[in-house]
Amino acid sequence: MSLAIWAPDGFPEVRPGDDLARLVGDVVAGASTGSSAGGLEEGDVVVVTSKVVSKAEGRVVAAADREQAITDETVRVVATRVRPDGPPLRIVENRLGLVMAAAGVDASNTPEGTVLLLPEDPDASARNLRDALRARFGLDRLGVVVTDTAGRAWRDALVDIAIGAAGVDVVDDLRGGIDAHGRPLSVTVTAVVDEIASASELVRGKADGRPVAVVRGVGRYVPAGWAPADGGARTLVRPSETDMFRQGTAEAYARGYDDGVAGAPHRP
Repeated sequence: MSLAIWAPDGFPEVRPGDDLARLVGDVVAGASTGSSAGGLEEGDVVVVTSKVVSKAEGRVVAAADREQAITDETVRVVATRVRPDGPPLRIVENRLGLVMAAAGVDASNTPEGTVLLLPEDPDASARNLRDALRARFGLDRLGVVVTDTAGRAWRDALVDIAIGAAGVDVVDDLRGGIDAHGRPLSVTVTAVVDEIASASELVRGKADGRPVAVVRGVGRYVPAGWAPADGGARTLVRPSETDMFRQGTAEAYARGYDDGVAGAPHRP
C-alpha cells in the first residue's frame, strides 16, 4: 500500500467569477509526477483550499474592520482571550457550524481593505468541482476535498481540515470490527477527509502559490456511485449541544458568577 501526493505549480490568481474547475483541471492536466504524465486517475482525490473557492465564488467583501466581519459571521461565541498587542482572539461557531478562530474570516492574500469569507456551502462547492472534473477527465471514481486551517482544543499549532467534500468517504467507521489482537472495536471512527486535508498541506504549503493537490492511493475511500446523500464534510460538525468545550474559561467563569449572584439570597 502506498500514498502519493503532489501539488502542481503555476496556479493563477483567482478572481470572482473565474471558472475554478477549468483552472484546477488545467493545472492538474499539466502536472507531471514520477508515475504519471499529468491528469487524474480513478480513485484520485483533488484537494483545494477554501481560499481559492471563496475567491471564485465572490466571497471577497469590503471590510475596513475585520472584527466587524467576524462578528457578522458569528453564530455563537465559544471563547475569547484578551491580547495586549491587538484585538481579542475569538473562537466562535460560524454560519457553517464550524468552531474556529475568527469565524474563518481571512485577511491574508486578499487586496487591502477586503477580507475573505468561507464558501457559503463548501460541500456544494466540492460537488460542483467534482462533477466538472469527472466530466473533463472521463472518470467515475473521483473525490474532491475543500480545506481550511483550524486549531485544536488540546494541542498547539494548526492543521488543515476538510470543510467540504464530495465523492469520498468522510469517515472510516471501524466499530464492530476487531483489532490485531482480536479485541472488539467499539468507538474507532476515523475522519478520513481531515487526514487527507492535512496530508495535502504538507506539499501545498501556506504561501507557496499551490492551492491544489492530488492525493493518489486512497481509492478505497472513493466509492463508485457516490451520491450527495452519502454526506459531505458537514456531517463531521459536532452539534453545539454535545460540544464538550461549549464555553471558554472566561465565559464559563462569567456565567457561573452570574448564576451565583442570581441564586444568592437577597440581603437588605
